[in-house]
Amino acid sequence: MHSHAGGDRHHDGFQQVVTVDEARERLLAGVEAIERNETVPLTAADGRVTAAGLTATVDVPAYDRAAMDGWAVQAADTYGASPRRPELLEVLAAEAATAPTTTVRAGGAVRVHTGSQLPVGADAIVMLEQAEAVDGHLEVNSTVSPGTNVAPTGEDIRADQQLYARGHRLRPSDLGLLRSVGREAVSVVARPQVAVIPTGEEVVDADPGPGEVIETNGLTVSQLVERWGAAASYRDVVTDDPDTLSAALRAALDHDLIVTTGGSSVGSRDLLPEVVGELGAVTVHGVALKPGHPVALGMIDATPVVMLPGYPVAAIINAMQFVRPAVAALLGVAPQAPPTRRGVLTRKIVSEPGVRSFVRVRTERSDAGQWAVEPVMVGGSGVLSSVALADGWVVVDEPAEGVDAGEEVTVEFWEGLP
Repeated sequence: MHSHAGGDRHHDGFQQVVTVDEARERLLAGVEAIERNETVPLTAADGRVTAAGLTATVDVPAYDRAAMDGWAVQAADTYGASPRRPELLEVLAAEAATAPTTTVRAGGAVRVHTGSQLPVGADAIVMLEQAEAVDGHLEVNSTVSPGTNVAPTGEDIRADQQLYARGHRLRPSDLGLLRSVGREAVSVVARPQVAVIPTGEEVVDADPGPGEVIETNGLTVSQLVERWGAAASYRDVVTDDPDTLSAALRAALDHDLIVTTGGSSVGSRDLLPEVVGELGAVTVHGVALKPGHPVALGMIDATPVVMLPGYPVAAIINAMQFVRPAVAALLGVAPQAPPTRRGVLTRKIVSEPGVRSFVRVRTERSDAGQWAVEPVMVGGSGVLSSVALADGWVVVDEPAEGVDAGEEVTVEFWEGLP
């Protein structure tokens, strides 16, 4: 975790600090949507991205069906019916059937339930409360017209109707719709393969000694990557040695994206940008965001590389800004906007002009019913608890010098994102 904890960003060794938007554009310019597909059952397709357009092959419903519990009738038999002058029909079947076993002839009625197939001969449904069965007859006290309370064939979906285009991220409701048209499996884009490589000679997997810290960034980033729709390969920590780092990067080139944590700054042990530059090219080193400006981006052969800073908060923020859109681009979709909430800031937050700041906050509903937004910690990119205990963050864009207490702000709930 050897990123700089501070310092003037113009004088701490970075050759060119670029904006978040410019850095993201440079990264995504080298990311191409993957073309590998796989077929998965609907039960495993939530959140997956369609690999091809999906078209219905059947009508839904496939038959005229009852839209209400009631009595299937021929509408003409009810004309003139009212509570004062009910029409009398013959009850042909008093028990609701799941199949149209009885034909409704003129002057007759058949009991049906919601969703059941409309019996042959019927063209309308009289609701239960509009009729009363007495001694084998039905007293109908309301006039219905043809089609009343009937869901016609194809009302929901017509055969040959396009349901989804390629590149649609499937939701639970989509899966229900696909099953309703007879699909049990769907072709989806294969999960992007993301190699996560934690680095640092002071970083250990367990039982830290003096001067050592437990590895958390790789775990956190791997779980985020999985949540965003990719498959993460999370390996053991790689020490700060050029040959070892180079070997680890070369071994990961069969992945669609490489993400490293630590060693991205300009200190004596921050070797990754130099190693990546020798194997390929570094396109960005230093981004105008806080916390976490010592992020670096590059390419080795055709594989994009995101070099995250070592401090935990900085690593998470940069993963959101760069890894997440890269995973979406590999899937061929746009990242979804985060869920947000508007609230009133309880304390002033300060931001450096020209830098995009991500201020961790908690939200709480006030007695007046408004949402109060409380900064968790304005500084400290190494304090992981300040993210875990926050609901989200307020983004202060580059031109601003901060936001005053009492101002209304937008909170981004970043962990609610797919």
